[in-house]
Amino acid sequence: MKPLLSEELDTATLQNLGRASLQIIHDIKNQLNGLKLYATYLRKRMDKTDQAGELQETVTKLIGGLDRAASDLNVLVQYGRPISLSKHEGIDIQKLMRGVLAAWPDTAPSSADCELVVESEPVMLVGTFDATALSEAFKAISLGALKARKRENPEAVKISLSCEEIAAGSFAIIEWEPVNFNNGDPFSSFNGSEAIRMSLAAKIVEAHGGTAEQKDHSLRVCLPLNSTANAN
Repeated sequence: MKPLLSEELDTATLQNLGRASLQIIHDIKNQLNGLKLYATYLRKRMDKTDQAGELQETVTKLIGGLDRAASDLNVLVQYGRPISLSKHEGIDIQKLMRGVLAAWPDTAPSSADCELVVESEPVMLVGTFDATALSEAFKAISLGALKARKRENPEAVKISLSCEEIAAGSFAIIEWEPVNFNNGDPFSSFNGSEAIRMSLAAKIVEAHGGTAEQKDHSLRVCLPLNSTANAN
């Protein structure tokens, strides 16, 4: 893997990378402590008895913990590198979102235990985007929204897609609501690995010429659908 050079990043990015690194290291330390407990339990059980079911469950937990640690480290590596996009014309944002939700049962952690509901205006939301990167951003934001849904509406998070016309051109507006973040803007708080994923998602959106922000009890992404989106 190509090493990350400090001169490739500005001061603000380096500061944010440092904050993200500390949080990831803290989370991975906790995960490794948990894995050590599982391994200790497994060793003792293997010394005393042969219960394949229990041992298999413990091994599964060990593998799951290692996968989470590896995933967190990968997010940190991605966050520390400049965003590199492979854009293509004619990418439909509505289709991207449907693809994210279609894969949701297989990709979302079990803690995401409520429904995502999509409401979309009958308009075309097509532009020049990196479909893979944008899908990952939508997935990270959707998971963050699910975990921060408002207590009075525990059943669903609504995702609305619409088009907004302003002087600068046409923009796709994607909103997740209702959500309630108690620790500040989730796109810059670095409060846990999920927030770091959301910060990475915001960087991907910004690399497309868009914005990602928290507004009251919603998360709002704005993406250009005009020539601004086509700039590489």
